[in-house]
Amino acid sequence: MEYEKIIKEAIGPERIESIEYEGAHIVVYINDKKFFYESDKVARELASQIKKRVYIRMDPAFVLKEDEAEVKIKNIFGKYSEKIRNTWFEEKRSLVIIELYEPETIKEINQILNKIKKETLWTPIIRRAPIIPSKVVDVIRFIRQKESEYIRKFLDNLGERIYRKWSKTPGYWIRATFLGGVRTVGASCILIQTKDSKILLDAGVNFGGRGIDLFPRFDVPEFSVNDIDAIVISHAHMDHVGALPLIFKYGYKGPVYVTPPTLDLMVLLQLDFIDVCMKKGEEPPYSSKEIHEMIKHVVPLEYGQVTDITPDIRLTFYPAGHILGSALIHLNIGNGTHNVLYTGDFKFIPTKLHDPARHVFERIETLIIESTYGGKEDIQPNREESYKMLIDIIDKTIKRGGKALIPVLGVGRAQEVMLIVEEAIRENKLPNDLEVFVDGSIWDTTAVYTVYPEYLRKELRDLIIKENINPFISDSFVRVSSDKDRESIIFEKGPCVIISTSGMLEGGPSVEYFRHLCEDEKNSVIFVSYQAPGTLGRRVISGLKEVQIETRGGEIETRKINASICKIDGLSGHADRNELINYVTELRPKPKRVIVVHGEKSKSFDLASTIHKTVRIESNVPRVLDALRIY
Repeated sequence: MEYEKIIKEAIGPERIESIEYEGAHIVVYINDKKFFYESDKVARELASQIKKRVYIRMDPAFVLKEDEAEVKIKNIFGKYSEKIRNTWFEEKRSLVIIELYEPETIKEINQILNKIKKETLWTPIIRRAPIIPSKVVDVIRFIRQKESEYIRKFLDNLGERIYRKWSKTPGYWIRATFLGGVRTVGASCILIQTKDSKILLDAGVNFGGRGIDLFPRFDVPEFSVNDIDAIVISHAHMDHVGALPLIFKYGYKGPVYVTPPTLDLMVLLQLDFIDVCMKKGEEPPYSSKEIHEMIKHVVPLEYGQVTDITPDIRLTFYPAGHILGSALIHLNIGNGTHNVLYTGDFKFIPTKLHDPARHVFERIETLIIESTYGGKEDIQPNREESYKMLIDIIDKTIKRGGKALIPVLGVGRAQEVMLIVEEAIRENKLPNDLEVFVDGSIWDTTAVYTVYPEYLRKELRDLIIKENINPFISDSFVRVSSDKDRESIIFEKGPCVIISTSGMLEGGPSVEYFRHLCEDEKNSVIFVSYQAPGTLGRRVISGLKEVQIETRGGEIETRKINASICKIDGLSGHADRNELINYVTELRPKPKRVIVVHGEKSKSFDLASTIHKTVRIESNVPRVLDALRIY
């Protein structure tokens, strides 16, 4: 390796135990305690010189034993030790993850970390502890701790693969093959190929599909798990990550690039997917074993962190404004030969949760954009008006003695609805004693939101961090944790609000609530999420007057729909028609080609046609299995 000589000269070969890759970065494990104390400056200078991020850590053989280090860490924190929720030691990488409640309140944090480094020789990393206990966060950190040795070897091998030689030749080409998520919503998956690399963008399921349409088309000759260099995930919704463990079941052993919140959320939703399948008596397509394997291979990246992922592809995540941790995926391919921006799902106006998607970049030649609401009629109401509409419907329902059921996606929409309702109660727009029952995976998902306030809208972030007011843990919210709780809500409780998964009434407790509440005209069912074709939610908002629903006992019941059915489009986490066109118009620099995906066929064509006519950019709407040469 060319940079080894530079590193050895800077540190001294006698101090170095090993020089390894950690993905696209370099880790130097050393044996000199005194040098380790003052190594940060050397690491920065090396990074500037060799143009790679460099970490200097003590070799695991020289660090303090874990039990002794844990005691030492608590002593060093002193009066702040009560803020420590847990410590996770990644032994083979000499890392200690310290989970803290409200780390921003510890003014001496830098001095504390330096002292931990000096007295234990572990490299400390601070992580925010979830205010709501989260089994998923604990499981992920436990697995990463347990698999520390494997992860170290995996990342070193990954670095070898990333930095294998490649040479741009006159015949250099780039191709995109669409394995799913085109002319429909669901099973998003795009294969990006060059002469040297193959990567996947997303790997989702299609809840409205059956059989071959349920998953991306992994059966094509171009797809082989042994040939895929990397998988890049835009966000945690199941139509973008639901098939990811299946790829590991097929034998994939490569990296998965995500933002830190996306890791936690996608594991939660994938486990929930398995649970829903089993409750419906269906065989899940994968098990927790594959999810465990996936966690071992995740490489978390923050927004704006530029990283090589193959010899000729460089990745950067940018805020997408859709859900917690959602990312625009920017690919610099062929050392600047061609730049691709894949939006995944995004929002181009501020919401209560997130700031708008980024729209200024250094270079873009090809834009791959979603079109969920790309049709001419898909103009969403003003967001503030939508907030008011939701509160008005709830208020009227409560006043007539009914229950308001709000089926939601567990990630994103659920948390925004919680914020809207909590604010209305706090401002006396709804009764102060109104009970808001939160069911399904929402509570666990919201726990993850409390770990990453830095990924939220600035106003909300400041409210949580600076003012110490966290709307997610309001006393108005009541967690539902059992069938007994649900029966009490349905049959014994008076007027209330129920926020429950799934948002499309496809599995999850929302279906059970709907079965019991839909016949009473005092009740309301308020849809605030996209309803995919073929789902029960889509049929209900289309005017269905009678529905057959399977009971928990497996019997089929016929229920009349007398409850008030309401649809609020203005709460969507997706860009509407105007936002989509504005995004393409305001995008800097202007792309040369736009590829429209993730939308019903008519909406995708409508958006593509409008972009071509108004912005004068070549636009394409690919079919499943279409392969487009983009360079």
